[in-house]
Amino acid sequence: MSNNNNAGGFSHERIETSNFLMIVMILLVLAVGGLVEIVPLFFQRSTTEPIEGVHPRTPLQQAGFDIYLREGCYGCHSQMIRPFRSETLRYGHYSVAGESVYDHPFQWGSKRTGPDLARVGGKYSDEWQRIHLNNPRDVVPESNMPAYSWLATSKVDADALPGHLKALRSVGVPYTDAQIASAAEEVRGKTEMEALIAYLQGLGLALK
Repeated sequence: MSNNNNAGGFSHERIETSNFLMIVMILLVLAVGGLVEIVPLFFQRSTTEPIEGVHPRTPLQQAGFDIYLREGCYGCHSQMIRPFRSETLRYGHYSVAGESVYDHPFQWGSKRTGPDLARVGGKYSDEWQRIHLNNPRDVVPESNMPAYSWLATSKVDADALPGHLKALRSVGVPYTDAQIASAAEEVRGKTEMEALIAYLQGLGLALK
């Protein structure tokens, strides 16, 4: 009696002995599984709505965020606290998606050459942050972080900021016309170090 399992030419034996078919089937399974896990997240309020206390960044904070990205700070500092006791004891409340809805791009990750910064806001004074950015070893002798002393004299590009806020509004950050119109004057004359410190001091304040 013939084996009907071979009908159509896709028996287990044929799949398992063909590198090409095996790769195709694995990719298909991963694609379907990924869609099943990821797509629902786009429709859950917990992942698309800000939690209480989370607001769009001020123009100065947004300028600081841009500098943070430009200087590659995310390459050594994650902003994602895992829901484990060892993490929460050291850094504070674990991270939730509603904290990052206005981050474009978001800063979740696993790289920790330096400590996680998700809850660094208010942990140190502005002066501590200034000294640390100017020369990290003045406050943390064992630090291998590079100094960013030039930020103290480099000025924020005020004229570019309104256009950036408009772009952020197009992807869902609720900036008003008035906020966009006044953004340039709010940051004009500020140094990049002031902007970066403003950004850092606003991190993680909604949850502690």
